[in-house]
Amino acid sequence: MNSPLSRRSALGRLAAGTAATTVAAHLGARLQAAEEALAAGVKGRINHSVCKWCYPKIDLEDLCQAGKAMGLSSIELLGPKDWPTLKKYGLTCAMASEVDSIGYGFNRLEHHDDLLQKFGVALPKAADAGLKNYICFSGNRKGMSDEQGLENCAIGLKRLMPLAEKHNLVICMELLNSRVNHPDYMCDHSAWGVELCKRVGSEHFKLLYDIYHMQIMEGDVIATIKKNHQYFAHYHTGGVPGRNEIDESQEIYYPAVMQAIVATGFKGHVAQEFIPKRPDALASLRQGVRICDV
Repeated sequence: MNSPLSRRSALGRLAAGTAATTVAAHLGARLQAAEEALAAGVKGRINHSVCKWCYPKIDLEDLCQAGKAMGLSSIELLGPKDWPTLKKYGLTCAMASEVDSIGYGFNRLEHHDDLLQKFGVALPKAADAGLKNYICFSGNRKGMSDEQGLENCAIGLKRLMPLAEKHNLVICMELLNSRVNHPDYMCDHSAWGVELCKRVGSEHFKLLYDIYHMQIMEGDVIATIKKNHQYFAHYHTGGVPGRNEIDESQEIYYPAVMQAIVATGFKGHVAQEFIPKRPDALASLRQGVRICDV
């Protein structure tokens, strides 16, 4: 039989453990409340999203929970297998992605039948999930002239437009830099992409204007947005140089860029697509959302 002393000691340890658990629970509740207050505090003029590939060590469910708390309404560049998880947390996928790769795109006539077949499978799934945008790429030059690439892309995309219109989806070609990250990529200047939009001639084909990539290729970001915003369906961020955090450690002043986007009447999403350098990747993401929430 245990002595009264040992029983008192055990009861003391139990009480201490219960108190610690209670304190931890209260702390967790306060942290959750703080996150919810942050989410409730977003101004609503920017629809915030994030690209999942930038957070490979964070499980999608964990990113959904943290993202929802900090004011995100989307996690993107994901395919059909992940859309139900987003829906579970009240999130959407503002830019669907599964069909083609960056180097394999519409600038090659021999790719068109294959791409049309793949989009024919993908777009109905996206429409059924209530999504609005699907990414595509130009492909690499491989010696092809930009004019020939424009002509070829327009031919293939015009074939795709009836399907996009049927499912009320916008096909978005991403503008990428060919100096640092994607050597030889063809759709690497906004003027080329805008000309392609004009040739395709459909509201169901637009551009994904990546601020990071276009700062590297041409700069003049705000003026370009003001002039060509009607052709931009979506925006990505990223710090220059390095594609890291978008704070004062890099050269783009994102609050001014976001103000310019808002001034155009844009109602789509702005997605954080930087690679966090700091150990607490979610803290960097939270900071990025705050910086862009103008």
